[in-house]
Amino acid sequence: MFVDTEIGATTPRRLHARHVEYLLVAALVAVTVVLFFVMGFFSHVAAETGEGKPQHFAGYVRPNDMGTGALLFPSKEPGSFVEAPRLATDVQIDVNGPILRTRVTQRFQNPSKGWVEGTYVFPLPENSAVDTLKMQIGDRFIEGEIKARDEARKVYEQAKAEGKKTALLEQQRPNIFTNQVANIGPGETIVVQIEYQSSVHQSGGEFSLRFPMVVAPRYNPDPIVQTVDLDPNSGYAVSDPVPDRDKITAPVLDPAENARINPVTLTVNLKAGFPLGTVASPFHEIDMQAVDDMARKITLKTGSVPADKDFELSWNAAAGKAPHAGLFRETVDGKTYLLGFVTPPADDAATETKPKREVVFIIDNSGSMAGKSIEQARESLALAISKLRPEDRFNVVRFDDTMEVHFPALVPATPDKREDAIAFVRGLTADGGTEMLPALEAALRTQGPVEPGALRQVVFLTDGAIGNEAQLFDEISKNRGDARVFTVGIGSAPNTHFMTKAAEIGRGTVTLIGSEDQVAARMGELFDKLENPAMTDIAVNFDGTNAQDITPNPMPDLYRGEPVVLTALLEGASAAGKLQIIGKTGNQPWRVEMDVAKASEGKGIAKLWARRKIDDLEASADRAALDKQIETVALAHHLVSRVTSLVAVDVTPSRPAGEPVASTDVPLNLPEGWDFEKVFGEKTPKVPEGQRKASLDESDEQATLIADRMAAAPTARAASLIAEAGKQVDLPQTATLADRYILIGLMLLAFSAMAITTFSLWRWQMRGLILEARDRVR
Repeated sequence: MFVDTEIGATTPRRLHARHVEYLLVAALVAVTVVLFFVMGFFSHVAAETGEGKPQHFAGYVRPNDMGTGALLFPSKEPGSFVEAPRLATDVQIDVNGPILRTRVTQRFQNPSKGWVEGTYVFPLPENSAVDTLKMQIGDRFIEGEIKARDEARKVYEQAKAEGKKTALLEQQRPNIFTNQVANIGPGETIVVQIEYQSSVHQSGGEFSLRFPMVVAPRYNPDPIVQTVDLDPNSGYAVSDPVPDRDKITAPVLDPAENARINPVTLTVNLKAGFPLGTVASPFHEIDMQAVDDMARKITLKTGSVPADKDFELSWNAAAGKAPHAGLFRETVDGKTYLLGFVTPPADDAATETKPKREVVFIIDNSGSMAGKSIEQARESLALAISKLRPEDRFNVVRFDDTMEVHFPALVPATPDKREDAIAFVRGLTADGGTEMLPALEAALRTQGPVEPGALRQVVFLTDGAIGNEAQLFDEISKNRGDARVFTVGIGSAPNTHFMTKAAEIGRGTVTLIGSEDQVAARMGELFDKLENPAMTDIAVNFDGTNAQDITPNPMPDLYRGEPVVLTALLEGASAAGKLQIIGKTGNQPWRVEMDVAKASEGKGIAKLWARRKIDDLEASADRAALDKQIETVALAHHLVSRVTSLVAVDVTPSRPAGEPVASTDVPLNLPEGWDFEKVFGEKTPKVPEGQRKASLDESDEQATLIADRMAAAPTARAASLIAEAGKQVDLPQTATLADRYILIGLMLLAFSAMAITTFSLWRWQMRGLILEARDRVR
């Protein structure tokens, strides 16, 4: 009875104790599991927010953070990168007679999780009168204000610091601009509109416009270190041929590793002002809709195209309808502005006796000319040499980062010399840097004096992909002597500012060749100009009215098929009188008169005059002394120039206080037909399997072993390689142990479940043994 009573009396109490034990064990395990999960959670939060380690901005990422493809660029924080803004552009060009009005709409999208400032380096025609900047915030448009360049920069930086959305448009070259947009929020899109005025190009009865889409990488020669005397001591002075090299720098994508980006849609509303004949685009497929016999609407056949080559559109008049002269006027603030053009008739009698010519050909065979460009250049130069007459003399100079003069001096253009030179040209390959200045010096300085009665001509074939234009302009201005310089722009995105200005200073003309299909026709036009004397001594006068200013000043020489194009500022809103243009071809005088009162009304002529006036002032030898005059003209006409900029600011701050803003550049495409490796150097070899324990910094150093003199720095290429290297090497362990703590927690949870199950089975087994013992006692 004792045992039975003992067991019967004590069993409920012992079962209660066992339950308590179970609860205690379960609670202990649960607390342990929860503790580890909490540690893992807060550690993960710390990894995201940067607590417990150096601050990692939301706009910064690391290569192995990216779940999808993205363009990454090095940031100021070591080991971190900024996801590049994305860009889409829409272009509308309205042509009214000889005047163009273009609106460029740029959409900047921030794909990152942080606040971003984007910088876009982009081209515009070199004669653009840029007068409008608008920034769209929601349904509101904020108009940009024209200010002196330094003042505009201060306004922009202050607005950026205050968290306000702001845009700054600056001119770096007449054909290179930068658009900076600050405080673009995470996932946000900012729309910026730019508008400019320009004029239609005319030559040989053909009318054309050109819209550049990409800034080609520029080669920037190294700064020159000079020894100078400072009293009894000596020191060093550094002269940088490209002092603003950082301003014309843009990351360029390798087309072999990245899809083409920066899509462009484009529409041209063409109102020629005369019955149209053919309308064509040589580089892009187009759709065309006839509005009437004088008007067409042109769009891109594919809807959009990547920004990797210039768009060109040309048109001519129906048979017998080509205009040879035109005069247009606009009245602004009580002043009359004129735009006039007239094409002198060809004087066949003056061309019967052609002068002997001394031609020095310069051909660029640097790395940027690799691919289609060098093929076009070789074909063009071989054709030019074959057209020389035996009484002409010639020589050939080629350059990359070295220079070679083919003949010791000018030689007669006999058949054997021509064949020798053509073989030399056809054997050229493109590689190396673009050291253009020594070749130009050789052509202008070392070819001896001009023979009596001969005409010295320098024909320069290049893509113009250099940043030291000012050095070359100075060399032409000082040392051309009696020579005339003709430039031939080669490739899909030539530097038209260099081509145009070099020919203007050299009293020659410019020819652009963008495909092999254009070689024969465009070089034929150039031969016609080279073989026929120019119209010289051109002067413009007004009879019966007072002209305050006429541009260009001085008037350039003309070649066959080229028109005289001028703008003028007249006193009064109702100016009248006669416009008189005189000149001569050889010894033959030429004169034309146009009635100012009969000029057609035009729009935007005042801005064209102001743009040309600024160009005249820029050509002055004492440019610094004229900066104030340039600023006065630009501010009065609301134009962007070298000394003025447009800035737009939203008055309402959008970036929260304390939120950082990351700065990055919008990447560019490599121009179509270019060879990335020839421009930026050989690709970095992949790291062997057994050597992939290098640090990220070492991978960065390997990735940037590229030709660093190209202004379009290899940032995108380096970032691409770094992102690839991130998959191959062990990255620095700067994150917390969140993943480890979570894993330990899961393991403990599984262990606790096993322990509870085992303990329960053991207790039930012990109970069974006790019951069995009781039964035996009974």
